[in-house]
Amino acid sequence: MKFFITLLVLMSSAYGKYNILFISADDLNNDIGPYGNTFVKTPNLDRLAKMSTTFTKAYCQQPLCGPSRASVMSGLRPNTSKCYKLNDKIREKVPDVVTLPQYFMKKGYFSGRAGKIYHYNNPAGIGSDGADDVLSWQQRHNPVGIDKKHEEKIIRFPGHKNGTKGQLGISMSYWDPVSEDEEHTDGMVTSKTIEMIENNKDIPFFVACGFFRPHCPYVAPKKYFDLYPMESIELENFSEAIKDLDDVPPMALTKSGKYKHRANHEQAKKCKQAYYASISFLDAQVGRLLDCLEENHLLEKTIIVFWSDHGYFLGEKGLWYKAKNFERALLSPMMISIPGQKANKFEQPVELLDIYPTLIDASFDEAYDKLDGESLVSYMKNPKKERLAPAISQNYYTVDKQGYSIRSQRWRYTEWMEGDAGLELYDHNNDPEEKVNLAQKPEYASVIKELSKELRKHSQMSIK
Repeated sequence: MKFFITLLVLMSSAYGKYNILFISADDLNNDIGPYGNTFVKTPNLDRLAKMSTTFTKAYCQQPLCGPSRASVMSGLRPNTSKCYKLNDKIREKVPDVVTLPQYFMKKGYFSGRAGKIYHYNNPAGIGSDGADDVLSWQQRHNPVGIDKKHEEKIIRFPGHKNGTKGQLGISMSYWDPVSEDEEHTDGMVTSKTIEMIENNKDIPFFVACGFFRPHCPYVAPKKYFDLYPMESIELENFSEAIKDLDDVPPMALTKSGKYKHRANHEQAKKCKQAYYASISFLDAQVGRLLDCLEENHLLEKTIIVFWSDHGYFLGEKGLWYKAKNFERALLSPMMISIPGQKANKFEQPVELLDIYPTLIDASFDEAYDKLDGESLVSYMKNPKKERLAPAISQNYYTVDKQGYSIRSQRWRYTEWMEGDAGLELYDHNNDPEEKVNLAQKPEYASVIKELSKELRKHSQMSIK
């Protein structure tokens, strides 16, 4: 008996303290309840926030799905991994990388995923392994719902109902079928996630649930569209909003033709309604996951992580989608629930790549020194504790078109081609929407000098 008890203690120590439920959303911005948006209906994310630390200033390392996800899963910056492009695979760039789920597998955990965790071309890659890392998982599930099976029914603006032509993954498009949640890919992803949890509830698990929504095409059951009557949707006037870009360097708008409004005002309003409907559909799936943990008595044994790969424009500055070094594209939702931890908010800049070391610290009271991020456990316990490190993001268009951005508590400062192609400086105390670029005003020269120095220290840029 003594030997058996000792063995259980050793096993418990090796496995760590908690299971991990790792939930990701695709192209989700901070227009959700935990971040103060009272219009978009997210009761289950609100429920999760009541048991989590909500990071109000969490930033992606690159505002593009593939490199952002590679950074989260490896704990490495794009400049470390060399994953800059949409379909760059972390295993090809860093063959000996130990990914986040691999770390837990090495500790004896079951590791499985359903849906999109690493990059998938959305919706083209639905049903495939996409750019997945197969060494990260013991089980992989790639469901296919009506949003993929019936793409021809998706209404794509401007002006026609043909979802088979062009790139649906970079379209202003929607579909609101009368349907059940489980008929859609994300509903099926949720069901497969629940199945993995229930099949492995008696052993330590790292289960990842990767939603494809609210990424375009914006498809969800009609009942979620009905939550947002068209007359309630507010949208900035395009011709006025685009004036915010008059004082930014041209390189900041590289590919802007691809990432701006491509529909008229009413069509764009319909897409915004559909985006919000997709968020509420996603929120309902999060509720199913929380119910599963509660029903299986796993809430007190499971760390829950919720994150999205980057932010998203919905007409602000006349832009749509992501891939910009502005706050709206770089700011990402991130919540972490650790059993026994009091719910709170941490309001200083952090980075998505901090998720990996945080989970290692929270689970095993240890550090893994091959990571670029920092554990956030101490800040979760004491949200008033000062965090000195800023958040660093970058935008890689081509080798000759790159920009690095630093976010401190007050400032966002961006250099294009190390300043040779222009600068941006925004004062978030007075200009949270980043409407006025202060970089050319001489009275801010000292601020720019200090931020530029800090940016180089953290970003692997050359020292000037």
